[in-house]
Amino acid sequence: MARTDPGRFRSCFAKPMKSLSRRVNNRVLHLLARFIPGATSIRPFLHRLRGVKVGKGVHIGDDVYLENEHPEAVEIQSGAAISLRAIILAHTRGSGRVVIEKDAFIGPNTVIATWGDRTLRIGEGAVIGAGVVVTSDVPAHVLVTCAAATVVANVLVPLPIATNMEEFIRGLVPVRKCPRAATPAAAPISSETLPASRD
Repeated sequence: MARTDPGRFRSCFAKPMKSLSRRVNNRVLHLLARFIPGATSIRPFLHRLRGVKVGKGVHIGDDVYLENEHPEAVEIQSGAAISLRAIILAHTRGSGRVVIEKDAFIGPNTVIATWGDRTLRIGEGAVIGAGVVVTSDVPAHVLVTCAAATVVANVLVPLPIATNMEEFIRGLVPVRKCPRAATPAAAPISSETLPASRD
């Protein structure tokens, strides 16, 4: 059996490994910062202790996940606001860097991810809407949103009453043009087309 070259995996871990005590301390501070009150005071303070570069007047909402392994790779400039449950990752396949510039707004459930030696910037005054996934730079003073929910199929066999996933999938009728959710294109579903209840 051939031996694996240990240098082959070093590129994924460009920065030296931290001591166990430093890593444990970082995770404890991170956990506290995610759930303790104080969006403009205690949370930014705890993240500064972890190594995140945090400017003045920064708002960090509830349950925000800020880069656990390399917190020093994240910079949040003055006046920026990060809404609840946002996720900021700077180390997928090697450590990169994330910079959230002055007065930027990160919406709820947003995911910002970069990797190996890349710097991802959210521009000054940019607004990222809820649920957006960001993997490349966002220019200053722009609004970024996800596509609204669209209808892609009519459901003839509702998932809770389908006996298995195949039955549910066979009961999907694709919608050619995606109408608004309130006006489906296909005929309404009647009780005759649905299978009997599994009670």
